[in-house]
Amino acid sequence: MRGALTQLWYGNARGAALLAPLAWLYGAVTSGRRRAYESGLLRRYGVGCPVVVVGNLTVGGTGKTPLVAWLARQLQTQGYRVGILSRGYGSRARAARLVGANATWQEVGDEPLWLAQSTDCMTAVGADRVAAGRLLSAAGMNVIVSDDGLQHLRLVPDCRIVVVDGERGFGNGRLLPAGPLREPILELYKADAVVVNGAAAAATPLGSDQLDAARIEMQLVPGAALALAGSSSRTLESFRGTRLHAVAGIGNPARFFRALRAFGIEVIEHAFADHHALVASELEFGDDLPVLMTEKDAVKCRSFANARLWYVPVTVQLTAADSHELLARVVGRLKSYRR
Repeated sequence: MRGALTQLWYGNARGAALLAPLAWLYGAVTSGRRRAYESGLLRRYGVGCPVVVVGNLTVGGTGKTPLVAWLARQLQTQGYRVGILSRGYGSRARAARLVGANATWQEVGDEPLWLAQSTDCMTAVGADRVAAGRLLSAAGMNVIVSDDGLQHLRLVPDCRIVVVDGERGFGNGRLLPAGPLREPILELYKADAVVVNGAAAAATPLGSDQLDAARIEMQLVPGAALALAGSSSRTLESFRGTRLHAVAGIGNPARFFRALRAFGIEVIEHAFADHHALVASELEFGDDLPVLMTEKDAVKCRSFANARLWYVPVTVQLTAADSHELLARVVGRLKSYRR
């Protein structure tokens, strides 16, 4: 199903036209909902401190979660008390809660647990982002970075950052289910910054002079592979010429596989759905070859770690000029906060 939808949205499949009526219906519902909030018919809420939302317009991975981690660290260095807000997709949590030191990914979700551990920022999860954000504000945070949430209209955003997959762009430009768009491309023009992950090879409206947002280019750079069991590390160059298994349960697994192949690694691909709950048996492939996985997947595999399992962290890389521009936009919005 995932492969069929990817071909439909990002290939030249003609079947998208058959789903156009459903896309029109989806568009009408989402547009009506947005107008209801903008007109005041439905109420929007703040949380007691400014909120920076890092999201996307499409279904699937664009690299927004690593950017959330990067932005949180950058704001911390400028003296802000940063809290991170997440939906906690796939978690058992029903009510809003903080991610405690002993939390498991089953309780809070894989991305929130990774963000909390990698940034040391107080992190809250909850389907009700307003309630989760208020937990962070009440705990003394003076800025919140929300991982996703552009479509969570109850929460008032003070700064909007839209992350775009530079390779895939907006696909066929259609709304769900005929295309990958969760909302119209026109929403791009409400952003304070548009961050393109990778080279902008796909056709997008990002070159329009009407786009007032800062245009930032971002690269996700893989680091050394780290052992799940123990504290060993290996450069990816050391795997050159090695045949191994690569596991990715993320929004765009192909990006991870390509990154490994760029180091001359012979990759056997194992793509899973985003947030897939990996179990030990799914990493047994009948041989003793190494297994490389993403950092998000690693948080779900520590309980059955063994010497074959490694994960590859990625870091966000911006030019000095783009880093300065993005932070200036964000901090400017934070300083203008008046609620």
